[in-house]
Amino acid sequence: MNRFALFAFLSVASFTTRDVAGADKDVFTQKPEVVAVEINGAPKTPKKTATAKTSSKKLNLQSGPKAGWIWGTKRAAANDRFYFRKTFKTTTETTAARIIASCDNHLVLWINGKRLLASDDWNAPVTADIQQHLLPGENLIEVEGRNAGGPAGLAVKLVFRDTAGKTTTIVSNKTWRVATTRDSKTASAATVLGTMGVSPWGNVFAGGRRTATKRGLFQVQPGFQIERLYTVPKPTQGSWVCLVSDGQGRLLASDQGGRGIYRIIPPKIGSGEPTRVEKLNLPISSAQGMLVAFGHLYFSVNGGPGSGFYRAVDTNKDGEWNKIEKLKSLAGGGEHGPHALRLSPDGKSIYLIAGNHTNPPGGLSANHLPSNWSEDLLLPRQWDARGHARGRMAPGGWIARTDPDGKTWSIISAGYRNPYDMDFNAEGELFAYDADMEWDMGSPWYRPTRLCHAVSGSEFGWRSGTGKWPTWYADSLPQVVDIGPGSPVGVNFGTGARFPEKYQRAVYLCDWTFGTMYAVHLQPRGASYVGIREEFVARAPLPLTDVAIGDDGAMYFTIGGRGAQSELFRVTYTGKDSTAPARPGADKFAGLRKLRRSLEAFHGQQDPAAVQAALTHLGHADRHIRYAARIALEAQPVASWQDDVLHQDNPTALLTGVIALARQADKSLQPRLLKSLSQLDWAGLKTHNRLALLRAYSLTFIRMGAPDQATATAVLGQLDKAFPTGDIRLDRDLSQLLAYTNSPTVIDKTLALMKKPSPKVGKDLTKLLSRNSGYGSTIARMLSNHPELQKIHYAFVLRTMRYGWTLEQRREYFKWLGDAGGRSGGASYTGFLNNIRKEALVNVSEAEKKSLAATVAAPAVKLDALPKPKGPGQEWTVNQVVQATRGGLSGRNFTNGQRTYQAARCGACHRFDGAGGATGPDLSNVAGRFSVKDLAESLIVPSKVVSDQYRASVVLTTAGKVITGRIVNDNKGTLTVLTDAFDASKITTVPAGDIEDTQPSKTSLMPEKLLHPLGKDELLDLMAYLLSRGNPGDLMFAK
Repeated sequence: MNRFALFAFLSVASFTTRDVAGADKDVFTQKPEVVAVEINGAPKTPKKTATAKTSSKKLNLQSGPKAGWIWGTKRAAANDRFYFRKTFKTTTETTAARIIASCDNHLVLWINGKRLLASDDWNAPVTADIQQHLLPGENLIEVEGRNAGGPAGLAVKLVFRDTAGKTTTIVSNKTWRVATTRDSKTASAATVLGTMGVSPWGNVFAGGRRTATKRGLFQVQPGFQIERLYTVPKPTQGSWVCLVSDGQGRLLASDQGGRGIYRIIPPKIGSGEPTRVEKLNLPISSAQGMLVAFGHLYFSVNGGPGSGFYRAVDTNKDGEWNKIEKLKSLAGGGEHGPHALRLSPDGKSIYLIAGNHTNPPGGLSANHLPSNWSEDLLLPRQWDARGHARGRMAPGGWIARTDPDGKTWSIISAGYRNPYDMDFNAEGELFAYDADMEWDMGSPWYRPTRLCHAVSGSEFGWRSGTGKWPTWYADSLPQVVDIGPGSPVGVNFGTGARFPEKYQRAVYLCDWTFGTMYAVHLQPRGASYVGIREEFVARAPLPLTDVAIGDDGAMYFTIGGRGAQSELFRVTYTGKDSTAPARPGADKFAGLRKLRRSLEAFHGQQDPAAVQAALTHLGHADRHIRYAARIALEAQPVASWQDDVLHQDNPTALLTGVIALARQADKSLQPRLLKSLSQLDWAGLKTHNRLALLRAYSLTFIRMGAPDQATATAVLGQLDKAFPTGDIRLDRDLSQLLAYTNSPTVIDKTLALMKKPSPKVGKDLTKLLSRNSGYGSTIARMLSNHPELQKIHYAFVLRTMRYGWTLEQRREYFKWLGDAGGRSGGASYTGFLNNIRKEALVNVSEAEKKSLAATVAAPAVKLDALPKPKGPGQEWTVNQVVQATRGGLSGRNFTNGQRTYQAARCGACHRFDGAGGATGPDLSNVAGRFSVKDLAESLIVPSKVVSDQYRASVVLTTAGKVITGRIVNDNKGTLTVLTDAFDASKITTVPAGDIEDTQPSKTSLMPEKLLHPLGKDELLDLMAYLLSRGNPGDLMFAK
């Protein structure tokens, strides 16, 4: 029993034979069929009748007669296909009616000629409200049932109530008629296999595994009608994934596999004529993009005869293409290979879009996006935990432009994952629909499917694994609108459609996974657009593949892909609103788009006029305009504009220009870039400039070289105190830049942020997810137990930190990672957490690992075994130490500092880099908490300021005994007192009844004068060692 097999060929097409020039002889025809739809937003109320009160009572599909399991024969065969029918009468209008059906393996159900339901899973019965489809008098139920192997059976139950309140039940039984074709004139009685509950199906109508409500029923916007024009015979014509108009009132479609290219002649709207389909006599298939232009038929082929850019030409001028030419090979294939084609708005060139597993074409020239693209990641990236796209580098998915002969190629836009299709709006602006990486869900680097405004030179920042750029990076551009989870396929603007104006201007996006076609309504915003999406057409299942506007003003779309059953549908508007062609719109942002395009005219070419034009607009308030200005500038010789950039007074212009220089200038210019950035006042910058400042620093280090410690210290002086800001974007970027520059405070501050509550994720995707229960249920589970995105980012950042951790901080960090594993994410979520943990452990010292694993107190340090100070000592004062360190903490000796730490007995009480005693505070992050003066004071006068956590107490017993030490436990008044700072095993327990009084000690447990035996070099090396957090590569130890 094949429960989950895909739809097989629905035998509702026929064919005749005739001679067709340039085509095979077989011409397939099929009569159009208007399909049943549910109108989005329509009120869910029954027909009004004189006794409408009875309609409020719910119909119970579980009570009354049981449906029988029926089939055409007693013993099922693997490829059985039967058509069942049942006629019944209603004496009056109905006030309520519902139907439920299940078939092992596939069913299609019609009521009075209207196709209402379809299913390919008998475990998920389909059910629908069919009251509006029943007629007074005679009615007809028709069901096509097909078997894919093993047992087979059909069960149907219909319940309706009439105006008199009478309830009638119709069930599948021996009164049903069965035939081998739908239009057969003869039929026999159905064979009854048993009643509902019989093995092997059980009582699936009682709930079973799940019920697929409205499965197979289209949802559309008001006023629109859908027709089924053609059901593709899969064994001979494959599964159609590409659809295009040929400009002569016909359509062309391509099979995803090797079944070829097909010409479709759709019937005139409302004519009742059949759809005609014929196969072109061309030795090519597997096209995921087609275009009729320049008298030729162009193909973007993915796999098949070899991925590449092809064209079919008409060599004998008989009106039929008869020769295939391969114009360009493309290194890529599979689902992330080359995809759609579009004609440029000026009609002179062709655009091709490809996924991130396709290399850019060879021989590129005049790229609108400068071709020195790179990963541009500040911290080390993790590849996908399951290995997907490992090694796939920038530029990711791309859009290229070529000439009609495919000889010259240039990259127009890049930084996508897997953009399948694109289209130009009426103004000539290009938009592309990009895919998500569903395995990333639940991580901060997840990006939903989205519509992008693919302007000249645009970069959208897709990088593999954890490397996706956030949308606010100043060297990238944001999306127009997020769509959500799904699988992007066909895209088309409504230009030329005989639809109301709103829908003529919309761009239509097809999602294969969730069977939804979105209409995105674009609204001008600055020099770009924002989008508002609505569901235009949806159904479960509806594996959409492509969409096109025909010469007749109708919308055509195909379903299929990945071997699924293909069909061709047509959408027309039958409502009352005007469908007159939309006039060019005027809006207040048109001037900004015009300015942006004037700057884009300089992209990919050197032009002396570009420098001044770009410099004028580097500081523009609109992000798209300053982006276009920067790309124009980057195309010019750096020497012609670098000084002008560095003398900009406007912070926005300076930051935009520095980003350009970081990307294009020689590394020798780095000091000047850093000096310019350091002079900006953080407090005086707006948020977008703060983000640009952080990105400019990052790019300067990524592209021009890592900073030395003096440079890093200067950057920390400018930025360290700003963190955290409370802005998610700023705190993400600050945390990674501070970690990169080895901030002494970033661990403590970031861990504090990880303790704060995370905002709830409240997006309701219930309706969408229900259209694909397998994929959708995974997302639903994640949304109910969503990971903490910002905290995962912080954990990802802190994994890179080697120095400055206290042991307690290490414990806190790894505990958080363990707790995060209890959340629900995408397929790679757990693997990412495991890899973060592994990489963090690499930065844990061996001493820390032992301490983290220990469950008992560390053994006491043997003071006699410690090294002795070299001297000569002196009675050091705080002022003397401060004076000695001024100008003296350079060229120090790390090894001697490490030795002096032990000689001064610091390690006997304090942990440092995971090693040492535990009776005093961990000194690993002392550099983040103390100035030199504070540190000197705590070493020389330890009793001046004592933390409550480590303060000693004086306990007076009833026997008159005085016990001095640190109280490490208070259990209902019984005290455990640590009495020896050098030995954590020396404790005294004082019962509650024996305690007379307890007072805080005015004296620290830390002995005084521990520095007195040290010589000056020992003192300075010790201070450097402590302030370096144990990092031998610190600038203080540079010679």
